[in-house]
Amino acid sequence: MTPADPNPPQTFDVDAALAALESALAPLIAADPEAVMVGVETGGAWIAERLHAHFGLAAPLGTLNISFYRDDFSTIGLHPSVGPSRIDADIDGKTVILVDDVLYTGRTVRAALNELFDYGRPAAVKLAVLVDRGARELPFAPDAVGLQLDIARGERIKLTGPEPLRLIMQ
Repeated sequence: MTPADPNPPQTFDVDAALAALESALAPLIAADPEAVMVGVETGGAWIAERLHAHFGLAAPLGTLNISFYRDDFSTIGLHPSVGPSRIDADIDGKTVILVDDVLYTGRTVRAALNELFDYGRPAAVKLAVLVDRGARELPFAPDAVGLQLDIARGERIKLTGPEPLRLIMQ
């Protein structure tokens, strides 16, 4: 028999956060039904896939691999693995809804914008995040949020998936 973990990770209701994000995005999409949705790999792409299906957007769903533009490998311990992005819709002059799972420092958003602008010049970029955990280092604010948290810098919140999606704080 293994002993129970004295500090099990805290989990959050992904379905409730996703429903709140859908509600926050609804007016943005109603105002521009031709918007192009793009998810940041990997968690943002999982969320974007669900949002894209929920709203029935006409433009194909895009994904961004931002590995080439990351500036924090030494800080977060990642090893760059540059993969392909896929945006099959023309984004020039369009509203792009950029979707990510967790907004923290803003560095992922900066990297995503750099990659996105390699594909064209959108009229506007709207940021949708499942979780905004605060403590920004760069001046980005989401246009739509599913769950707002105020957690300490030493704590991490992570989306795992894709099936099932789980939000875990470590």
